[in-house]
Amino acid sequence: MNPSAASARCEGRSPEDEPMDDWLFLSSDSASPPSPEVSRSQEVSRSQETEDRGQLKSKLISAWNSVKYGWSLKQKSKFSKSSAVIMFGQSYELRDHDEKERFRRSFASRLWLTYRRGFPQLEGCSLTTDSGWGCVLRTGQMLLAQGLLLHLMPPGWTWSVSPHAVKDDMDLPAIRPTDGADRGPDAKEQPNERGRKLSLGSLLDRPMEATHRRVASWFADHPTAPFGIHQLVELGQSSGKKAGDWYGPSIAAHILRKAVAASADLPNLVVYVAQDCTIYLEDVKRLCEQPFPQPWKSVIILVPVRLGGQDLNPSYITCVKKLLTLQCCIGIIGGKPKHSLFFVGFQGMCSVVHIIIVVLSCWMSVLSRFLFWPCCAKDDHVLYLDPHYCQPTVDIAKENFPLESFHCKYPRKMSFSRMDPSCTIGFYAKGQMDFESLCTAVNEALSISAETYPMFIFAEGKSQEEEGAYTPPNNIAYIQRKNERRSVDTSSSMDEFVLL
Repeated sequence: MNPSAASARCEGRSPEDEPMDDWLFLSSDSASPPSPEVSRSQEVSRSQETEDRGQLKSKLISAWNSVKYGWSLKQKSKFSKSSAVIMFGQSYELRDHDEKERFRRSFASRLWLTYRRGFPQLEGCSLTTDSGWGCVLRTGQMLLAQGLLLHLMPPGWTWSVSPHAVKDDMDLPAIRPTDGADRGPDAKEQPNERGRKLSLGSLLDRPMEATHRRVASWFADHPTAPFGIHQLVELGQSSGKKAGDWYGPSIAAHILRKAVAASADLPNLVVYVAQDCTIYLEDVKRLCEQPFPQPWKSVIILVPVRLGGQDLNPSYITCVKKLLTLQCCIGIIGGKPKHSLFFVGFQGMCSVVHIIIVVLSCWMSVLSRFLFWPCCAKDDHVLYLDPHYCQPTVDIAKENFPLESFHCKYPRKMSFSRMDPSCTIGFYAKGQMDFESLCTAVNEALSISAETYPMFIFAEGKSQEEEGAYTPPNNIAYIQRKNERRSVDTSSSMDEFVLL
C-alpha cells in the first residue's frame, strides 16, 4: 500500500485531491462568494463524502488482505523429519510423535496479533483498521507478548487447547487436553470430540487462563488497551509517525519501550533499547536497579540491527540461528521487504558437515564464504508468525471473550535468504542473575559472526546519548569494530534506520 495514500486517507481526503477554496466550486457566472451557511453545508458534505470514501477504501483493503492471506495462511509448509525445529530456545525432533505434539502445542500457545478491522476510529482520522500499514506494529506486539508470557507465566506454560481434528501443515495429530487425563494407547476418540474448537483448559488451569486472557486483553484494539494499536499509534507521534504511515522495526522498538513505561500493569518490567547496535551495561543496570531489599526489575532488551545493505549478508545467518537457540531470545521483528513477520525459530536442513564448514567459513576468506554459504543457507528456513491476515475486532468487554483469533495453529517458514536485513532482536531477563547469564550466552553467540563486524556488542558505561553527546541522525547506522566506529549510510531505506 502506498504510504502517502494511507496518510492522505488518515487526513480525511483522497491522495489525488488537493485543498481548494470554496469559491472555486461555484459556477463561473457567480459574482460573489457563497454565504457562510452554504459554505459550511458544502464543507460538511465534502467531509462526510471523503470520510465515507476513506472507510470504503479501508474495507476494500481489509477484504483483500483477508482473501489473500487467509488463503495463503492455510498453505502447507513442508517440515523435514530429519532435522530438529528450534523455537524460542527449545528443540523439537519431528520424527518423534510426542515431540511433534509438544511442538504443535507450544506453537499454538504463542499470541498471534494480526490486522484487525472494525475497531474504534484512531484519533485524528477515520481509520478503523490497520490493514495495509500496521504490520510492523503487530509484529512488535507479538514480540512484547512473548516477553510478557515469560514474565507472568510459569516456565513451559502452554495453552490447554484441543483444536479441530483435521490435518494441519505438519500432519500432526490433534492436541490432547493437558489436564493430566491422558488416554491409553488403545483409547479411541469420542465422536463429540471431533471438530471441537479451541477451548479453555481444565479447572486446574483456570488461574493461568485468567492471566492468559488478561495479557491478550492488553493488546485489544481499543483506546484503553495499554499495548493496543490505538496506544502504539499515539506513542509513535513523538517520532513523527501517525496512523497510516510505515513503521520500521527500530521505531517499533522505541514505541514498545514507551508503552511499557506508561503501563501501570507492569511495575516490575522495563524495556531497554540498544543504541547504535550497542547494549550499555551501565544503562541497563540503572534502569533495573531498585532500592534494597527490592530485587532487580525484569527487563526486555530490544536491539535494532541492520544485517547487510539492500540484502541480507549471508555471513550473519549462523549468528541469527544461534541467537534463536537461546531461551532468553523472545523473537525477531523482521520480515521480507515491505512485509513484516515475527520470527520465532528455524529449521536447518544442512548436513553436519555443511554446518561445520559454515562455522569455519566465518573465519576464512571472502572467497570461502562465497563457495560454501550458498549451498547451505538456501536450505535453512526461519519459522514465523504472519500478521497480515485481517480479522474482526474482538470485544474484550464481554465476559469470556473468545481467544481463538489470538492464536495460530499453522506454522509457516521461509528461506533465510529472503530475510530483510533490517530487524529488531528481543531478549528477556527475569532478574540480575538472568541478565548476567544472558550477557554470557549472547556474547558467545555473537562470536560466531564476522570478527570485524559483529551484529551488536555489549559495552561498559553509559551511552553517548545519556552523556549528552552528539546523537547521530536516523539515516546513519554505526557499526563497531573493536575500538573504532565506521558509519554506513542507510538513507536509501524507506523508513529511517530500517528497510521494511
